[in-house]
Amino acid sequence: MKQQISFQRTAAAVLVLFFLAFLPGCAALDSFFSFLGFSDGSGDPNTPESMVMAAMTDFNRGRYASALKKFDEIKDRFPFTQHSLLAELKSADCNYYEGNYVEAVAQYEEFASSHPTNEALPYVFFQIAMGYYKQIDTIDRDPGAAMDAINAFTKLLKTYPDSPYTEEARARRLAARNFLAKHEMYVAMFYVRTDELDQAVGRLEYLLDNYPETESARDAADILARIKAGNPPRRTWRDWIPDLGMPDWQTFKDIAPGGGSAGGM
Repeated sequence: MKQQISFQRTAAAVLVLFFLAFLPGCAALDSFFSFLGFSDGSGDPNTPESMVMAAMTDFNRGRYASALKKFDEIKDRFPFTQHSLLAELKSADCNYYEGNYVEAVAQYEEFASSHPTNEALPYVFFQIAMGYYKQIDTIDRDPGAAMDAINAFTKLLKTYPDSPYTEEARARRLAARNFLAKHEMYVAMFYVRTDELDQAVGRLEYLLDNYPETESARDAADILARIKAGNPPRRTWRDWIPDLGMPDWQTFKDIAPGGGSAGGM
């Protein structure tokens, strides 16, 4: 009888790994564990199952720092088990929701590298991209995070083109591309303001070559034509400066391309 219970718990742990990453709410969590035959937590709190339940309860209630400590303990005490595998993924989630995006990306990437056939990889790839996306600042700052997000979303779309994250990944990638185009416009207008028109032409041509589908492309073409005609923007150059912030990705949901890479990326 004990062997049968042990087998049931081991099999259940395999299922838990995949489903817990996407399970909404504490009530659903309790029902799911009950369905799998786990205890309600009144038993030994030091079993891996009880520790997983405690960590997931904290996680689903938004207590990410507490959950992270519990998941780290699970990894330390039960390495090379399905419980540890779950803890690896949820530790990354905890850091992500705590806003520790650098740490989260590193953990997601380590998970993907260590478990290249895991069923959660589409989610992991999406979270890697989102970790970079969340680090995007304003257009007057280093645009490296936007570039990394675009590359990560592209990897997800190429590797898993029909995942549940496809539509959002396409829209967010296009938003990030618009952000980079706005960055190029911002730099170009700085050169216009300082009368470094050759530099401005180079940035505008780069924008048009690399981000032709973006909102900034039409303005870039107009300014480029004015510079080449000897009539660059002067008193009204500020009118051409785009908003500094990241565009709302949801505005791109209906116009994101249905496949492949936007704008040749």
